[in-house]
Amino acid sequence: MRNDERRGGAPRVRNELRGPSRRDYGAPAGSGPRVGAIYRDVPRAQRVDAEVRADDPDRRPMPGRWEGDFRPARERGAADPISENENLLAGRNPIREALRAGRSVEKLLVAKGDLSGAARDIIRMAKEAGAVVQTVDRSRLDQIYPAHQGMLAYVAAVDYASVDDIFDRAAERGEEPFIVLLDGVTDPHNLGAILRTAECAGAHGAILPERRAAGLGPTAAKAAAGALDCLPIARVKNLNRAIDELKSRGVWVIGTAMEGEDALTADLSGPLALVIGSEGDGVSRLTLEKCDRTLTLPMRGRIESLNASVAAGILMYEVVRARAR
Repeated sequence: MRNDERRGGAPRVRNELRGPSRRDYGAPAGSGPRVGAIYRDVPRAQRVDAEVRADDPDRRPMPGRWEGDFRPARERGAADPISENENLLAGRNPIREALRAGRSVEKLLVAKGDLSGAARDIIRMAKEAGAVVQTVDRSRLDQIYPAHQGMLAYVAAVDYASVDDIFDRAAERGEEPFIVLLDGVTDPHNLGAILRTAECAGAHGAILPERRAAGLGPTAAKAAAGALDCLPIARVKNLNRAIDELKSRGVWVIGTAMEGEDALTADLSGPLALVIGSEGDGVSRLTLEKCDRTLTLPMRGRIESLNASVAAGILMYEVVRARAR
């Protein structure tokens, strides 16, 4: 009889479900979990059932215990991060081939460190294609996708058009150009919502800057609800130069600001380009100076500004109303 039974206490029951100990694995006492073991980072109550199933496949787990698949991700058919996100490319060869094929690359992330000749060649191709190239810590790439080979690229949901394509669309419809320019809209939800409204309002296209702005990623594509496939969207290196080009082609450029003409009474007929500013700062000073006119929406409440996509929607439909007269 054990000592605790002699003292009148409850007899100890040996836990027959106890799994292999560290000594069974040949690991020294006090060492950490065995690397690669299926029990790593799993609570004790879950390890017990895993060990039972490993010893006797026909034995069902104890009631209330968690049943899980402890096999590696590839063996249990887990989804590949790349296949889940079609806009993400990992590795040098896929990125190089995408650039050669003319796919629109939004951003290229490159791990810090010495770059080989092949890596420098990919960076050169990406810059020539207008992609934003960022140098980041390797740990950041590891968090996104471990097998990155020092490079990850985000491609656009659709291919970008040109400014000429936008004018061709207006000519095909027999209408005066109506173009939406976005100056520093960094929220992809707002970007998608604005592009969706632009397509519904009959705009002939939109123009985005390459830097300091959201791109046509999956979030923007989802918010656009199919508008990306219907609306020509151009991406330019310098928005102010694009404004100069529009003005040279007879388009009136109208900016949005806190002070300007009342958008509800202004004349918005004729060929025009509407400039929508960023969520926080609005249209930049240099871009605003390039505009022919500025518009503002009257604020009747205490809050002094609207969400960028909401303000853009109101202004675009003021253009629709002016053209319907």
